[in-house]
Amino acid sequence: MQQLVYFFQKYKYFLFFLLLQSIALFFTINNNSFHKSKFISSANSITGGFYEKASQISDYFLLKAQNKELIAENEQLKNLLEKYRNIADSSTTNFTVIDTVRYHQKYVYTAANIIKNDYHKTTNYLTIDKGISSGVQKEMAVINSKGIIGITDASSTSYTRVQSILNSNSKINAKLQKNNHFGTLTWNGKTHNIVQLEDVPRQANAKVGDTIITGGKSSIFPEGILIGTIKTITPNNTNTINVELFNDMRAIKTIYVIKHLDKKEIESLNNPTYE
Repeated sequence: MQQLVYFFQKYKYFLFFLLLQSIALFFTINNNSFHKSKFISSANSITGGFYEKASQISDYFLLKAQNKELIAENEQLKNLLEKYRNIADSSTTNFTVIDTVRYHQKYVYTAANIIKNDYHKTTNYLTIDKGISSGVQKEMAVINSKGIIGITDASSTSYTRVQSILNSNSKINAKLQKNNHFGTLTWNGKTHNIVQLEDVPRQANAKVGDTIITGGKSSIFPEGILIGTIKTITPNNTNTINVELFNDMRAIKTIYVIKHLDKKEIESLNNPTYE
């Protein structure tokens, strides 16, 4: 304390001079529009540079997590490729070149970034930076390398709102990976990393740790997209299963929107209009 008092006594005139200079500078900036604009411009330049550097540092530390995500995604693609190779090898010893003109593509994937993400409400939504101009429309599947995210709900020219799987109105066809027994994936609005699989028959023999995937019995999600693993099972007439998501819904950034190219044709057959 004595050292602090000594410091002020020793430099009191210099500190008083700095105070007067600061007051003079304040009045000069506020009473002169030219000086004020120059000051604001300089301040914006400084803070802008600071934010840019902070963003670069943040991005640097995020690279490790992003690289892990890319590695996981590449692994899935390689496994999928190997799966089809095995099918080809087991079915015939002769290889035939696929006629790509006759090949019927069913899905188109569009990459996008999440710019807003809710997960603490009972009806949560996300916003992504792709819209109608990028081919993104209502009722398309949204996933990432770890599994499902939700379903597109409404689109503008450049943006789309997505109904999160953490939404009490969400209902998605899902199944046990091991035996193809189906159920309906819902959310009870309680925990951000736990969803519920309902209407699963008891003969499904579901066990804690079993993997849950999309069932494919809709025109939105392809079959086999990862969801999570069984955490707990509540026995009743049709077991209610708590599923722990592979995704941390609080920390998602890059996603893929899946467009089912045959969606309208399938729906027209399921919901025919008679004249």
